[in-house]
Amino acid sequence: MNQVKRGFASDNNAGVHPDILQSLEKANEGHEIAYGDDRYTQAVISKMKKIFSDDAEIFLVFIGTAANVLGLSSVTQSYNAIITTETAHIHVDECGAPEKFSGCKLLTCNTPEGKLTIDHIRQHMHGFGFEHHAQPKVISITQATELGTVYTVNEVREIADYAHENGMLLHMDGARISNAAVALDTGFYEMTGGAGVDVLSFGGTKNGMMYGEAVIFFDSALCEDFKYRRKQGMQLASKMRYIAAQFDAYLENDLWMKNAEHANRMARLLHQAVKAIPGVKVTRPVQANAVFATIPKDHIPRLQEEFFFYVWDEDTSEVRWMCSFDTQEEDIEGFAALLRRLSL
Repeated sequence: MNQVKRGFASDNNAGVHPDILQSLEKANEGHEIAYGDDRYTQAVISKMKKIFSDDAEIFLVFIGTAANVLGLSSVTQSYNAIITTETAHIHVDECGAPEKFSGCKLLTCNTPEGKLTIDHIRQHMHGFGFEHHAQPKVISITQATELGTVYTVNEVREIADYAHENGMLLHMDGARISNAAVALDTGFYEMTGGAGVDVLSFGGTKNGMMYGEAVIFFDSALCEDFKYRRKQGMQLASKMRYIAAQFDAYLENDLWMKNAEHANRMARLLHQAVKAIPGVKVTRPVQANAVFATIPKDHIPRLQEEFFFYVWDEDTSEVRWMCSFDTQEEDIEGFAALLRRLSL
């Protein structure tokens, strides 16, 4: 079978880091108690508590959509509303799962750089106590955002404070949280629970893991029934040790940081390589591992044949190029060279 060339479609397209595969192989020895009572799961939860707080409650699940949906469902009622961006994964890319399983209404905001601000949120802060209106309960932000931008710690704290002052909660979709932490040069806790986040979807799949996410609650009162929700949501892994083993390797010796640093650096190199090519206009700040640009529409099919990527906006010919932990400089050089030739 021919090897598929590394492209720039998604960091989900990358393989699994060798250290994580090795950890999976090690966890495959012998029998372990099922459903999370194994030594691997218990050990990695203890490790995560040292990172995120001893008071945090941590639950492993398979995928990011489930982490978002179960986390949000646990802190809402069906008459509530969730405020988020119009580009948020929970709004655009989860096939209506948050609405279906939480029953909540999503209230979206137009955010040119993918980041919510208090001014954006205010437009939906009305109707409290009015039985004809969905009751705003959660603000959901993505870190790093779907547009490759990053909230500073102070920006997260400002939104969290505003949420709490209004009797609401803050959820963070952290599918690419490692890339954001590297961009900010900060630790996970400082940008999540330490900044006021109440519920976190902590992802590793986009940064070198095979599969696996964690739902983290920074207040145990918010997750008293989560173990039942996780089971009903079909996310209670019988062989949970294989999720835990991946997180163990991911967190060991800061593998998460090394992978994210590399992906972010590749995005900066890609930005530098393409920004001066005629017809190319970089459209978003390059802060994590994504580069957005508009390019001539007729170049896209030819580029996609060699280095697959997605078109973000058909109308404006804006494309998204994602870099991964295994993106190589030669990939960027080859892609930029082809784009340059097409632009002559």
